[in-house]
Amino acid sequence: MWDIVFEHKDFVVINKPCGVSVHSELEEDVCLTASLAQQLGVERVWLVHRLDKATSGLLLFALNRDSAAALSAQFAEKTMRKIYLALGTHKPAKKQGWVKGGMARSRRGTWKLTRDEDNFAVTRFSSQSLKPGLRLFVLQPFTGKTLDPFTGALTEITAEPATDEEAAATVKVMGGEDWQRWIEKLGAADVLAQGCITVAYSYIGPEATQALYRKGTIGKAKEHLEATAHALNTKLAALKGQAFVSVNKGLVTRASAVIPVIPLYLASLFKVMKEKGTHEGCIEQINRLFDSRLYTTDGVIPTDSEHRIRIDDWELDESVQSAVAEIMATVTDETSRERTDVDEYRHDFLAINGFDIAGIDYDAEIDRFDRI
Repeated sequence: MWDIVFEHKDFVVINKPCGVSVHSELEEDVCLTASLAQQLGVERVWLVHRLDKATSGLLLFALNRDSAAALSAQFAEKTMRKIYLALGTHKPAKKQGWVKGGMARSRRGTWKLTRDEDNFAVTRFSSQSLKPGLRLFVLQPFTGKTLDPFTGALTEITAEPATDEEAAATVKVMGGEDWQRWIEKLGAADVLAQGCITVAYSYIGPEATQALYRKGTIGKAKEHLEATAHALNTKLAALKGQAFVSVNKGLVTRASAVIPVIPLYLASLFKVMKEKGTHEGCIEQINRLFDSRLYTTDGVIPTDSEHRIRIDDWELDESVQSAVAEIMATVTDETSRERTDVDEYRHDFLAINGFDIAGIDYDAEIDRFDRI
């Protein structure tokens, strides 16, 4: 029987003990959601958030689809947040600060902090002595300022560390697997020309975005993509073909819109680069890739030490990054429209989702196909 802390007609809160997995890891494991539904006498409950196996604490379940959507939205919009409490026996060098590092699986479902950048995580902590030899730590996942792509408002968003399943899925979708399969299929069909060139796009970004992007889950996918380029180079050698990863300037994507810091960074970057006359959209950037990198007068394709083509040089210019950093450190919700190019960022986000098209009345009444 689960310890029910609070029950409402739309949701229920239980106290999950340490050692219980939210998702069944083995066939013999008890399914938390199924057993809770049975205890409550309902057909189903909806898990709104998760806690690791080694973490005890309050776990929220919705009792219907509407409340599941509403509660999940509150977590996504950060009107509801998770705070972790921990007890320790050692005093840290500082009473508050950041814990940064890689996360690796340890024994019995626990995690350990490593010095590498695998599954990079950032956690803010503050601490207080309870008695000699015992200290309370208050822990919060990384929270940073971001721009709401729908409203343009400056808000805060929290990044929870990815699970192993989420990290693996990200690598599968954003890594180089499909690229390699595509080239192999073309090779098998004997349609690859002598001297062929294949290019995949990637991103690295400045130090300001490293913790949440390049050193985060998406970064593992980018590393897989770059490793695929090396593998394809070997496969294409017989044709004197080449495979490259092009590291491009920051652009608005669906994925980056929900990563803390990135939307604010891009809106600030657009503002600065437009003022300097170096801002590029997708077409301008790819035109420069072909004109000054892939097809040069001497036939040499310039790359960095990792065999990557770099057209992020204008973005990473020291004067650009200095100006962007100053904006990000001082911008407020009241000054965001003036100090950043939030309108361009919002338009780009809506456009890639099929909206903000000139001449369309989005307030007009329509016949919805799902209600016909």
